[in-house]
Parts: sequence; C-alpha cells; structure tokens
Amino acid sequence: MNAVIDNNAPLTGIRVIEITHMLAGPYSGMLLADMGADVIKIETGAGDLGRQMGSRYIGEQSVYFASLNRNKKSICVDLASEEGQQTLHALVKDSHALICNLRPAAIKKLGLTYDALKQFNDKIVCLAITGYGLEGPYADKPAYDYVIQALAGVIALTGEPDGPPVKCGYSVVDNIAGNMGSLGLLAKIIHGKGGQIDLSLYDTLLSQLNYVAADYLNGGDDPKRNRGGGHPYLVPAQLFSTKDGCLALFISHDRFWQTFAKTVEREDWLEDKRFTTVQARFENRDLVVSALESLFIQQTTQYWVSLLDPAGVVIAGVQSLGESLDSELTQSQDMLLDVVYPEGVLRLIANPLKMSGSQSPTKPSPALGEHTDEICMGLL
Repeated sequence: MNAVIDNNAPLTGIRVIEITHMLAGPYSGMLLADMGADVIKIETGAGDLGRQMGSRYIGEQSVYFASLNRNKKSICVDLASEEGQQTLHALVKDSHALICNLRPAAIKKLGLTYDALKQFNDKIVCLAITGYGLEGPYADKPAYDYVIQALAGVIALTGEPDGPPVKCGYSVVDNIAGNMGSLGLLAKIIHGKGGQIDLSLYDTLLSQLNYVAADYLNGGDDPKRNRGGGHPYLVPAQLFSTKDGCLALFISHDRFWQTFAKTVEREDWLEDKRFTTVQARFENRDLVVSALESLFIQQTTQYWVSLLDPAGVVIAGVQSLGESLDSELTQSQDMLLDVVYPEGVLRLIANPLKMSGSQSPTKPSPALGEHTDEICMGLL
C-alpha cells in the first residue's frame, strides 16, 4: 500500500489539537488522523518522548514514534509561555477537540481542560488521558501500562497456576485507552456540545474485565489461573503443548466437541458423561485437560492444525510476531502500510478500519516542528 491522501476521508474537516507523548495519547490522535482529521501535535523542547524510544530510526525520529504519529502535523510551542498560550487559544477557536495525556497537575497548570478553554470555544471537546483520572487520591501518581496491569488484577489472571503471574506481552492498556479516547471524543463531537472527557488507564483496563469482574462482584470467588491460560468457563479453550511447539484450541459448543472427538478418533469421549457437555467438561476440567495434553504432545503443531482446521475445529499454532507479520493471512488483510519518508520507506501496521468510499491517508509522521511556520502564520 503506497502513500494516499483522501479528501473523502470521513473526518475531513475535523481539527484536533494533540498535546501528548509516548503511546495512549499519540495513538488516539493517529486513529483520528487516519480517518482524515487534521491533527496538530504541539510539542515543546525536544518534543514527544517517543521520538527517542528504541534503537531503530528513520532520519532523526524513532520507528516507535513513526508507528504512532503518521498523518499529523507538528508545531513547536512553549505552552508555559504567554506567547505559547496565545497560540494555543488561537488554535482552540478553530478546533473541534483537544487530546492530552499529561499528569493532571500539568494539564491544569497549562490550561488544557474544558473549563479553561471554553471561553475561547464552548464547543471544544477536551480529552484527558491520565493514569488514574483528573481528580482523586491517585490523580498525580505517575502511571505506566505495566503498573496499571498489576493494579487492575490482569497480571494476576495471566500465567500458569503453579508459576508467577505474567504481564501481557505488549502495552495493552495504552492501546485500549487510545481507542476508547477516540470513541468518546467522536461521540461528543457528534453530540455537538463541548465538554471534558476524563479517561484513566486504570478505569480503561477495569472496563475490559467485564464478565470476569461481574462474576466476582456478584458472589463469585477471586478468579484463579487455569492451566494453559484456560478460559474461566469453557473447557477446552486454552493452549496445549505439542511435540514441537504450542497450539491454541477453543471449543465453545458441544457440536464442536463432537466434531473434535470424531476427528481425533476418540469416540469414547462422546459417550463418557464427564466429557459430553459444556457443563460436564467445566466440572471435570482437570480430567479433560489432562486427556488432551496427553493427546497433543504425541504429534507436531502442524499435524494437529492440518487435521482439525479443515474439520471446522477452532485451532491455530502459536506463531511468533515475525511469523504472523510474514504470513499469508496478514498479507491478504492488507494490514501492512508502506510510508514514504525522505530517508526511505518505512513499513508499518495499517489502520484496521476498512471503510467503503474512502482510503486512509498515509503521510509520514512529522519532523519536530515541521509545520510551525505554516500553522502559526495562518493564525495571525
């Protein structure tokens, strides 16, 4: 997929001011920019900390930064100065929204809340992504994805029952918060009334625990880890070791179990009442899991996938990230994006939203302050 500029993108005409760094805020802004919004990233000094993240660069910016900031403009403004505040207020007058993910004290000090900005534009939507919310006892504590995973109980849910808890392998909270922030921001813009959106990483992750949390809140026990990362209610729905690797199997209905048992030539599992129904398998989890562990270890991952996938059983081998990105599936989904920079072409993950009638723009992430003169002169 090569560079595209689409004037029919759904958010064409929407202007968003972005004062963010690292992941959650930049990702939220990029999602909007991918859909055609005019996202103006305000940076100070050396700019977004993400510009220096990692060891791989294209020109003077890191690949990390490039992966989260395409299709945006960058201006350098010192928001702590009187001149910087004047520039901000001039932008606010002609913008639909503002995104920031600084600490609450900094957000308030720099006047980035709706209460501070409504005098310049009462329809502005102000999204604040913070660790624990704009107010409250934890408000000004520093917060990062891994710590939020620990506090919200997610790490305790992950891993083998006889091993240590394990965090998710990537920054899941920041990414979800970016999605949630964009959703809330667009809802407020459509509503047509300005206001403040207060989105915390902690609340974001708690919201993703929906059915697990609901069980505990209504009389259930604190959930425990199951072998192979097993689903709390469905058996078998987990990882299994094979002769040469690992596979994921998910059997949600009795008809899938029947297909599975017939395909692996274990028709006795169709008659044993401990195996025949969803409830029976749940009540006899250890027995069922042990039986399947003994089965799967006998052959390779590819053997089991080749046998069970054509039969309609939900199964896949566990792939590395590289294997996934190089796979025929990823290629067929058009999920790899080539973005052209002066220094060369950078391959990135594309936006997953495939909208009829428009195509996501693919402009490179901006150099620090690249658009300062262009935008600030237009404010005069």
